[in-house]
Amino acid sequence: MSTGHAPSDVALRRAVPADAGAVADVYLRSFAAALPTVVRPRSDDEVRAYIGDVVVPHRETWVAEAAQADGQVAEAARADGRRIVGLMVLGDDALLSQLYLDPDWRGRGIGDRFVALAKERRPGGLELWTFQVNTPAHRFYERHGFVAAESTDGSGNEEREPDVRYVWTP
Repeated sequence: MSTGHAPSDVALRRAVPADAGAVADVYLRSFAAALPTVVRPRSDDEVRAYIGDVVVPHRETWVAEAAQADGQVAEAARADGRRIVGLMVLGDDALLSQLYLDPDWRGRGIGDRFVALAKERRPGGLELWTFQVNTPAHRFYERHGFVAAESTDGSGNEEREPDVRYVWTP
């Protein structure tokens, strides 16, 4: 689905507490679209509370904010017509812990911009985990120079889903 918006129509900025609801909405829509076979261990309300109480106020959380295109759902847009279409969370260490895009906004270079920002913010290197079933994510991260370093049976994550640790070394 194309709205005619170019990546330059999207601004990356630090999240503020008022963004938490929209950040949670993007996470929930993205997870459902990209990982339909992965069982989430937390309800939507628990996810919303965690993002609002922990992630946005206490983690380095970035959002992609875009001008709303004609025909898009207005409920997620602010009064100025802008809406959150992506999120990225960086840990204090080298962990890129979350990168999710609204399904309608994939393929527009926003993920590329988030990875470039993560590399800029953590120039010594990055690591991340992704589920083994998420082969599009594998291709995406490998295209950005990440290398698979470890695979697990999922016993170490709350979803109990086999995963892969990727690392990027400059």
